[in-house]
Parts: sequence; C-alpha cells; structure tokens
Amino acid sequence: MRLKAGDYDIIVIGGGHAGCEAALAGARMGYRTAVFATNLDNIAMLACNPSIGGTSKGHLVREVDALGGQMGLNIDKCFIQIRMLNTGKGPAVHSLRAQADKHDYHRLMKGTLEKQENLDIIQGEITEILVENGKVNGVVTAIGDVYTCRVAVVATGVYLKSRIIIGEYSVNSGPNGYFPANHLSDNLKDLGFNLQRFKTGTPARIDGNSIDYEKMIPQHGDKEIIPFSFLNDTIEREQVPCWLTYTTKKTHDIIRENLHRAPMYSGSIEGVGARYCPSIEDKVVRFAEKESHQVFIEPEGKYTKEMYPQGLSTSMPIDVQREMYRSVPGLENVRNMRPAYAIEYDCIDSRDLKLSLESKAIGGLFFAGQINGSSGYEEAAAQGIIAGINAVQYIRGEEPVILDRSQAYIGVLIDDLVTKGTNEPYRMMTSRAEYRLLLRQDNADMRLTEIGHKVGLVDDKRYDWFMKKCERIEKEIERLKEFIISPTDEVLKYLEKRGTAPIKSGISLYELLKRPEITYSDIEQLAGPGEIKLRQDREQVEVSIKYEGYIKKQLRQAKQFKKMESKRIPVNIDYSKISGMRLEARQKLNEVKPESIGQASRISGVSPADISVLMIYLEKMRRDGGKDGA
Repeated sequence: MRLKAGDYDIIVIGGGHAGCEAALAGARMGYRTAVFATNLDNIAMLACNPSIGGTSKGHLVREVDALGGQMGLNIDKCFIQIRMLNTGKGPAVHSLRAQADKHDYHRLMKGTLEKQENLDIIQGEITEILVENGKVNGVVTAIGDVYTCRVAVVATGVYLKSRIIIGEYSVNSGPNGYFPANHLSDNLKDLGFNLQRFKTGTPARIDGNSIDYEKMIPQHGDKEIIPFSFLNDTIEREQVPCWLTYTTKKTHDIIRENLHRAPMYSGSIEGVGARYCPSIEDKVVRFAEKESHQVFIEPEGKYTKEMYPQGLSTSMPIDVQREMYRSVPGLENVRNMRPAYAIEYDCIDSRDLKLSLESKAIGGLFFAGQINGSSGYEEAAAQGIIAGINAVQYIRGEEPVILDRSQAYIGVLIDDLVTKGTNEPYRMMTSRAEYRLLLRQDNADMRLTEIGHKVGLVDDKRYDWFMKKCERIEKEIERLKEFIISPTDEVLKYLEKRGTAPIKSGISLYELLKRPEITYSDIEQLAGPGEIKLRQDREQVEVSIKYEGYIKKQLRQAKQFKKMESKRIPVNIDYSKISGMRLEARQKLNEVKPESIGQASRISGVSPADISVLMIYLEKMRRDGGKDGA
C-alpha cells in the first residue's frame, strides 16, 4: 500500500558527496528540499581513502567552494594533514590535498545538513521514480511511502545493485557493509536508461599498533597551511604524519602466484575498473618491469588506530591479502582490521544527459556523481552542486548553469561525461583541461563566485567580500606598475643574492616581479610592505603578473573556443537527414544530441569534415526559416 508521506520542490536520492552538495544548493537557493539516504550514518562517508583533493581534484574542491558549496569548508575544519602537491611545477598544476578525519567529516556534513533551513533528511531506500507526462513528479520508498516533487536528483553513488567481492567470496552489499539499493536499477531501465556495470575497490584497513614505522619514511604536512575554502585565509593546526613504504619482489611474487584466485582475472568480476586507480594485482601485471610500488600509510582519524594503506587496493582472497601485506617493509607483523575488497555497481550511460545534468528524456530528472560513471568524492561534489543549481533553475524556468571547458574543471568533467561518455570510472586529471593555465586552483573564486551569486547560492556578505578582494588585487597591480625602483647599491646587492640579473636603470616592481627568481616577498624586501596582507591576495597578484603572457595567449584560445560553443544546434535536429556526412557521425550525433558546434566537434567519431557539413546544413536551415530537411 502506498501512502502520501510528503511534498517537496526538490528530492535528492542519495546522501553521498554529490547528494549533499545538491541538497544544500537547492535548500540554500530557497526551495524545500529532502535528501534520502539508505542509512543516515553513511552521509558523506569517505568509504575509500579518507582524503579530499589531490592532483586536479583540489581544483574541483576550490570550484565547488567558489560556487557556494560545502566540501572545502568542511575539510578545512577536520583535516589532520594538508599538503600542496606539484609545487615543483607551474601554478596551473598546483593542487591541494588533505588527509581527513573520516568520522569528523561525516559528522560535520551531517550536522550541516541538519542545520540547513528548507532541508529535511530522511532515511529510506528509493525504489521508484514517478514520471507523468514526461516529467518527474515523485519518488516511492521501499516501505511504500510516496513523496511528490517538482524535481529529483539521482545521486546514488556505488549503491545500485552493489556487490562486494573478496577472492572467491561475494555478497550483495554497499561499501563498509551498508545495505545496497537493489531496486532502483530496474526502475531506471524501465524509464529507458542504459545501465553499465563498473567496479572500484579499496585496501584493507590495518592496525596502526602493529606497524613498524622505523622502516618507513615519514611524510609531513606543509608548514604553511593553505586552506581549501576562499573564506579561510590561514589555519593554525597541529598535523599528523603519514608514512611511505614500498612493495617488494616478494609482494609481487605472492601476487603472481595467486593470480588464478584474483577475481578480476578469474572472471568473477563483471564491472569495469578505473584505469587510473588500479588494484595492486593489476599494477603488478601491467607494470611487470617495476620492482616496487609506493605504499602510503595514512591515518583514518585522530581517535582511531585504523590506517589506510594507499597503493594496496585489492580483491584477492583474505589469506593472500595477509601474506601480501606482511611482505611490505614495516608491515611484517601487521594485523588487518577490515579486509580489502572490490565493489561492483550499476551506473547510467552519461550520454543520456544534457550538459545541465538533466535527463534528455525525462524533464526535471537530474543525475550527479558516480551514477554518471565518474569516480571520486570531488568529482561527485562538483556534479552535485551543478545538479542542485540546475534543479532550481528548472523550477524557476530559467536557463541552466553550464560551465564550459574554458571556465572550470567542472566544465571539463561534465562535458567529457556527457559528450564522450566513459567505458570506465572517470577520474579528473589536469591533462584533460585544455585551458589549465586559466583554470588554476588559486583563481577559482575569480572565475565562479560571480555565477554563484547570480543564481543565489553565494550570499551578499560573501559576494561583497569577494568584490573587495578583486578591488585590492587590481589596486596592487596598478601600484606595482607605477612604483619605479632604482639601481642603488642595496638593490643591486639584493638582486645578486637572489641570483637574478642586475638592473641598469629604473624598473617598475611589476616588471621586476615577472622574473622567475623574484617573488612578491622579495618585492616587499626591496620596496617595503605593499597594501595587501592576505595570502590569497598576494598569490593572485604574483601569478597574474608572472604568467601574464601565457594567460593572454590562453585567453585568445579560449575566445576562439567560445565562438564554437556559441553556435547553438536545435535540439530536434535529425542528423540522419544530413547527406554528405558519414554514417558513424550521423549515428553518434543522434545519440548525443549536442547543444553546440563545439560540443559536436568533441564527440568521438565525428571528424572536422563532418562538422563542416553540419555547419553548412545549419546555415541552410537558418535561411529556410529553421526547417529541418535534407
């Protein structure tokens, strides 16, 4: 028996990282929202590595924060170690990574949801999405409750028909022994969605009391803490160390001797795994020439001795796990507290979505996170906030927020998923971003806070603070252009000490700061303190000046890119009618239904010649008054 249990503007299915950001966005933008989780204890759970950020992923967290999201604020409150990665390279690839206290992170996010006005948190498994006249209008729980809504966001993570595999053993289960969601997959199929089967995995959790840290290399956090959220300029906190060790020849021999028992090679795993986050057995097979692989021993929190051995993800049988782990220096006597496992789950073909993350077939139905074939907490949060924003835009009858590839890593992520699809769990990487010098983590607020404010997710107080920051930076750059420094003995001596060429006449501080050997701190030593004090302001000034030429070049490239993105394609066009275009291109274009010429050009199987034919066809349509014909 079905009973009407509630009515909401927005219903979010799933309380993971995508679901949390989507629900908070909807509620903060003023709409009555409910988020459903199969168990409230797994809200924002860090089921795999208890960390946030990392290469390119740190960019996503900063962008979520700039739009008004929560992930950056929460990790700033509960990290136990934080480091800036890739500092030996240019600023485009600098990425922040923090080790979290996994239990604190969950508590903070659950508490944030509970305190949020307009937001209800409900424990329950959603088994059916109700659709009427081509639009979503409600959901049904496993116990028969019906909740009506105007918009729904599906953010089910890895729970759809999830199966845990450990060697020969398997069980229908979600991560960490939580219940799977066994019914929604069939409903999605009935609604016309194409489902895929993906796989991910996690290492064992090991007892820190049984580790010999003397045989490992300590990995300390940065002395100067740089926060994730732009609302935090500095943080003072005692940090805990992580540890580095390596697999050995013995480790690899144990794995090779037991490959016939490995589920991924025996055929008992159906799902496709992530190429860029392989299990240790996969690494040993694929990189047979390597004698060792890194293993980072990372604490799960301040109040637990459970440790996460990053690099030892496996689905090997439990006896092989024990033997394999104890072959690693420092782990000779290690005790496994929780076994490593692989997990299979259902996800949709992300090409069934628009760039807004709305279904192409069902109005008001949005998808975000691992249900779309992506992997990672950060990728999920990024999709979640966009799905939440666009759920509200849909209700308002306003244009969706679509970030393009020159605006944000979020734009790259969503465009890749929706335009190209993915045949394995998608992971964000800096190499995927063509305009990465423009999409630095340090300027995420300069790129996106305006958008967050425009849709109503960034409040006026934060926006005023942001505008004052922009003003401070602009004034300081002008000051540096006007301030001329002369070649005095003191100046020449300082420049020699810094290993840079002497100056022969007066030079502006602006030009001097362009030199690779000179930093903003050097400028202050030479000319006295400037007018900006905040770390993030100083960073923005320095990067803007040092990379001015490269930035201008990428801006010109981005301008050309935006021209192609601005050439819109009618949604109802029938590509099979376009003569002169290859059959494969017609099929792919009909599948994806691109929204612009730019998006069409990025579809696999569509060549530049096909795009030329398409542009001629669209021009003919325009002249014929928009009529779609051969």
